[in-house]
Amino acid sequence: MRYDLEEIQQIYNLPLTTLIFRAQKAHHEFQDPSGVQLCTLKSIKTGACPEDCKYCPQSAHSDTAIEKEKLLDTETILIDARSAKAGGATRFCMGAAWKKVPHGEQFDSLLNTVRSVSDMGLEVCCTLGSLEQDQAVALKEAGCRVYNHNLDTSREFYSEIITTRTYDERLSNIAKVREAGMEVCSGGIIGMGESVDDRLKMLRELANMDPYPDSVPINALIACKGTPLESQKFVDSFEFVRIIATARILMPKTMVRLSAGRTEMNEELQALCYLAGANSIFLGDKLLTTANPDRNEDFQLLEKLGLSSLDPDDAREIHARSERQQTVPA
Repeated sequence: MRYDLEEIQQIYNLPLTTLIFRAQKAHHEFQDPSGVQLCTLKSIKTGACPEDCKYCPQSAHSDTAIEKEKLLDTETILIDARSAKAGGATRFCMGAAWKKVPHGEQFDSLLNTVRSVSDMGLEVCCTLGSLEQDQAVALKEAGCRVYNHNLDTSREFYSEIITTRTYDERLSNIAKVREAGMEVCSGGIIGMGESVDDRLKMLRELANMDPYPDSVPINALIACKGTPLESQKFVDSFEFVRIIATARILMPKTMVRLSAGRTEMNEELQALCYLAGANSIFLGDKLLTTANPDRNEDFQLLEKLGLSSLDPDDAREIHARSERQQTVPA
């Protein structure tokens, strides 16, 4: 099914109680309503990124206190991967501040790391910038199951945030990921000065992919000092919840990830996001270079809400079962 903007606007503008009811209906039909996928995100190459993304403290165009780091070696990364697994994470995501993934020794080291993390029984996700098709295939063969490449915002607002990479380049990279057989993780950032329609156009772009992304991270902007967006106010809570719910309705089988910005959210707002259909978070004290809630606080909240860790393979079986049910004649 393809959505036009007017259809998505009608969903987004439903009375909040009705919107959440519809999101819950989709969530219960296609997901384990008590399960939350627990991930950890590690920066494996930090800072000095040539991209000019206005939200990012790792951009070489911003004057931030981020210290540059070369690509970490496999053993160093494995220390964090073991800690992530021991702490309850089932997916280990690795991010590198590259515009394009390099060839040569760095890529060989990366492939070795992917294999090693996958061998630990963790689901591997990478976010590394633009890939060539042979690199995407090599990552898949090494054990990378998921690749993240966010759209960030709408096509129309995109040039206000980034000029060093085009929107179509992002879509092309996502196509390479699919072609290689990896799952797609792609979402955006809310609160960069965009309009509500920009947010909905981004969801339209994601929902109309065939197939739509397997994971959709929804980030609330953390206005980092030294970036062009350092003065942005934190996004309105109810607008954020509406985006979560709308994403769940449009893409019922995806993992809607409550990502950056949770340090600015109280328990009640996070609970409302879960109610609206979010079913994945990042554990750990950092998301690349920005703060993230304490792991113990996350588990305490999940316990209060009666939610538990979701095994990724269990989630895939639920999706497959729901698809089979959809094809059975009435």
